[in-house]
Amino acid sequence: MQNSHVNRRNFIKLSAAAGAALALNPTGAQATESVARQTKFQERVLGKTGIKVPILSMGVMRADNPAVVRAAYNSGILLFDTANGYQNGKNEELLGEFFTGKPRNSFVLATKVKENDAARFLEKFEVSMKRLKMDYVDILYIHALSKPEEVTNASILELLLKLKKEGRAKYLGISTHSNEPGVINTMIDNGNYDVVLTSYNYSQTYKKELDAAIDRAAKAGMGVVAMKTMAGGYLDRARTKKVNVKAALKWSLSNPNIHTAIPGFTTFDELEECVAAASDLELTLEEKEFLTAVASCKEGLYCQGCRSCVAQCTQNLPIPEMMRAYMYNYGYKSSLLAKETIMELNLGDNPCGKCRSCNVKCTKGFHVAENISDITRLKRIPDDFLAYA
Repeated sequence: MQNSHVNRRNFIKLSAAAGAALALNPTGAQATESVARQTKFQERVLGKTGIKVPILSMGVMRADNPAVVRAAYNSGILLFDTANGYQNGKNEELLGEFFTGKPRNSFVLATKVKENDAARFLEKFEVSMKRLKMDYVDILYIHALSKPEEVTNASILELLLKLKKEGRAKYLGISTHSNEPGVINTMIDNGNYDVVLTSYNYSQTYKKELDAAIDRAAKAGMGVVAMKTMAGGYLDRARTKKVNVKAALKWSLSNPNIHTAIPGFTTFDELEECVAAASDLELTLEEKEFLTAVASCKEGLYCQGCRSCVAQCTQNLPIPEMMRAYMYNYGYKSSLLAKETIMELNLGDNPCGKCRSCNVKCTKGFHVAENISDITRLKRIPDDFLAYA
């Protein structure tokens, strides 16, 4: 693959060639090195884990087509990221089926559990392992933390360290969508975590603080994985203004402290676009113009997760999480994922019903009450009428 141009025929040929390399050399590490050379992906070491990963990995969250996972695997992608709650467990089952029979050292698998009670955390982890059909996962994350005190939850940490000692989770981490600098710095100070999965994109207004935390993490030997690199995928609810995928991904990966990124592609075209971007990180003129144009605009569906809205809300609603669901619905076109996110919050059908007017001022200019009313209506819609992508 040369430069950033990839056409469909070349992409299919590339995937087939990489798959043949795996078939001829199924010994794990050598096989993945062969694939990586085929794709010409740059590789970076995931901190003190010592795992060498291509800069492009796969966020499997919304994927439901094993053929797309196969194409990603055959094109040299090594790390696949899922979670206990994705698609009500079907996401982990998809990967469990796909990786059955494949050399265990030919891929890196990460899953996540969202739970602050150790007993329930272990129950969910056991379910995940059955779905994945694995004896161990390479990375086990506590899912979606935003508060430093959650990072140091003693009972959860004790359980994680036990699972690591038993070899059932090789490395431990945390995923964070908001207050990322605070979470990352607490992880470093705690000293028990190996990897952080953090939101990281061109639209974040606190890049200076986040970059400083990421730099400190990398210097401390922590692996750094980037998510939400596309900042919602679209700049508007009507999906008429698409984020320049290549520009966004290249922007995130241009930071050498970002060891890999996990864009959530669900189609061959989306995978092809990410492969092209990761194969040549030099920005084109068009990509530079996009990044310049959006640098100061307030358009977008991506919530910064600054949490300043929470203190303003008289009902103390989890607004950032609801705005993330809003992004899933309109940016990702994933109504089921949006509904799952809302359902996890255990809110009433009309969370804003007690207020005559909303005084919350969003730093991004979101119409908070309007967006909450819009997204919570999904609770009343049967799952059969919704979709992941």
